[in-house]
Amino acid sequence: MKESWGVVLIALLLFQQVISEDGYVKTRGVQLVLNGVPFYANGFNGYWLMYIASDPSQRDKVSSAFQEAKNHGLSIARTWAFSDGGYQPLQYSPGSYNEQMFQGLDFVVSEARKYGIKLVLSFVNNYENFGGKKQYVEWARNQGQSISSDDDFFSNSLVKQYYKNHIKTVVTRTNTLTGVAYKDDPTIMAWELMNEPRCTSDPSGNTIQAWITEMASYVKSIDGNHLLEAGLEGFYGPSKQQTNPNFQVGTDFIANNQIPGIDFATVHSYPDQWLSGSSSEAQFSFLKNWLNDHISDAQNVVQKPLLFAEFGKSGNQRDELFNTVYTAIYSSARGGGAAVGGLFWQLLSQGMDSFRDGYEVVLSESSSTATLIAQESQKLNHIRKMYARLRNIDKWNKARDIRRAQWWSLNKANGSGN
Repeated sequence: MKESWGVVLIALLLFQQVISEDGYVKTRGVQLVLNGVPFYANGFNGYWLMYIASDPSQRDKVSSAFQEAKNHGLSIARTWAFSDGGYQPLQYSPGSYNEQMFQGLDFVVSEARKYGIKLVLSFVNNYENFGGKKQYVEWARNQGQSISSDDDFFSNSLVKQYYKNHIKTVVTRTNTLTGVAYKDDPTIMAWELMNEPRCTSDPSGNTIQAWITEMASYVKSIDGNHLLEAGLEGFYGPSKQQTNPNFQVGTDFIANNQIPGIDFATVHSYPDQWLSGSSSEAQFSFLKNWLNDHISDAQNVVQKPLLFAEFGKSGNQRDELFNTVYTAIYSSARGGGAAVGGLFWQLLSQGMDSFRDGYEVVLSESSSTATLIAQESQKLNHIRKMYARLRNIDKWNKARDIRRAQWWSLNKANGSGN
């Protein structure tokens, strides 16, 4: 009886370890893995988290968002770790930081940990909102650099140094609330090089390819704990450009994500923007092909996990779009495929009307959408539990075999001693 209870105790301890949310998310083949178990997760975008949290009187909105997210099974949040120049920035000028804004980000990280939510933190914007690459090249131009366009962000040596300095400042930041350096905090699931990098001056994708290669290597040189993704929308290069909407942005979903320092691929989906002149039927037809093509290519060509890092729809048919994306993710995930989760754009708390953009989801106001989100969370969590049980059974069997061998060895020794 004592031997049996010993096996049970070992198994229970192992199971507790398996289902723990603490720990770094890693990759294994086309899966994300947390504590040795495949990690499938539903999530959301909340670009505003640091900005709101920089005002202590508004931090309840961040806490409320995380609480609502947890209640609906959401466990990943993607947000900005940048705000360059302009009004209430994080970075006033190269290397000069706003400590109040940084403490807002500290709060976001510490609060996410409290609610069991992993974070994807982005380092810079492609667009001029919150400064972005336009602000970086302007800083360099003010230092006498010859800058011809915003796309020089990807090639100018001084701009690249400014950007690397920002990466280092964020990654090595010690959280004033937890005392833990960001690079040592498993609450952060991944870093993102840029929100939607685009380099239209070089449609071949070579400029972006070189930039991602250099920056991925740099991030990995100062942080070996966290995953890294590029922030891509999923547009293909010249070899498969017929799959894209009718425009090129200078990225290559396949080549860019095959770079060794990139741990998983990302896709964004906005058919109402990309095909604005098309019928809803045409937009949904495009969306289904877009989802299936990227899942297939991530699985068979890139051979890395795939996160649908942004998707949304303004106006009508939002639930239909969410359902289409969620169905594709779950269909892949339940078969051990490359799709590991989706992050809708965007979650807001109540009382944030000035942040509404037509794509916002306020869970308390959107019962049908909230139900879809919760159902997807439950389905993906069921897959995780299935893997956890299988792993637990395997460990149970190994523990039982060890204890059985020890028992036979002990009895054999006792027998031979008589």
